[in-house]
Amino acid sequence: MNLSCSLWQDNSLSVQHFVFAKFSEVPEQCFLLFALVLLMFLASLTGNALITLAIWTNPVLHTPMYFFLTNLSLLEIGYTCSVTPRMLQSLASEARGISREGCATQMFFFTFFGISECCLLAAMAFDRYMAICSPLHYATRMSRGVCAQLAVASWGVGCMVGLGQTNYIFSLNFCGPCEIDHFFCDLPPILALACGDTSHNEAAVFVAAILCISSPFLLIIASYGRILAAVLNMPSPEGRRKALSTCSSHLLVVTLFYSSGSVTYLRPKASHSPGTDKLLALFYTVVTSMLNPVIYSLRNKEVKAALRRTLGKRKF
Repeated sequence: MNLSCSLWQDNSLSVQHFVFAKFSEVPEQCFLLFALVLLMFLASLTGNALITLAIWTNPVLHTPMYFFLTNLSLLEIGYTCSVTPRMLQSLASEARGISREGCATQMFFFTFFGISECCLLAAMAFDRYMAICSPLHYATRMSRGVCAQLAVASWGVGCMVGLGQTNYIFSLNFCGPCEIDHFFCDLPPILALACGDTSHNEAAVFVAAILCISSPFLLIIASYGRILAAVLNMPSPEGRRKALSTCSSHLLVVTLFYSSGSVTYLRPKASHSPGTDKLLALFYTVVTSMLNPVIYSLRNKEVKAALRRTLGKRKF
């Protein structure tokens, strides 16, 4: 490994190629994990693509809530595609190497889609707040223009953070070892390979996590605090049940996404372990992307009806 690493260095002695760590030395375990991840990846792509298609082809679902759900499904497709194909390649073969440029590209897209999803989940919570707490003004305050601006802002913030973090980290030199103790180019394991003192970079990653993960989460909490207060003041039990039903799917998705992401990026560096980080990363890159369309389709009658109509048309 030391010889190969030395061959992967240029004149500045900075590593130009990396190698992802093996998942296991036992081939049977790698095959089992490959099959499991492949099934979840295909289920995620199929589920999110179907929800996008169902909403797009059913005019009755052209509302702010489903507009944001379409954006969420597109983000989930990009999010899992930025990581999973490379992981499957590493599991299926010995081709575990990746160039410095390829690693930077993967980090950018992973960060871009992840941060965009954080912001979009906050926009979705604001939409539910306006629908329940201010129904008389909902149509004007959540117009198509406003929804488009919120979506563009979410994608824009993700793009800026992704570019900034990727550029900041890959401006460093990497002295080796060249093996990334992870299955994709995530920020903490790449920083662990950099030369010299990386405390400023680690602080920048932590600050970005605070601003781009905690801030949207606080907005979500504030929105649902107001929603809960409004629901408790509703005189009709049926009205309370319907209001909570429209929010339950989003709350479950938020819980799954933020619980794994917060534990990964906001806990102290001393408590990090490669095994735990890999397990958490597998959860929020593959499992949650697969579960989101299931959650929305099972708990939303309109989405289920739209999926039945869309699948019926395609079958016919």
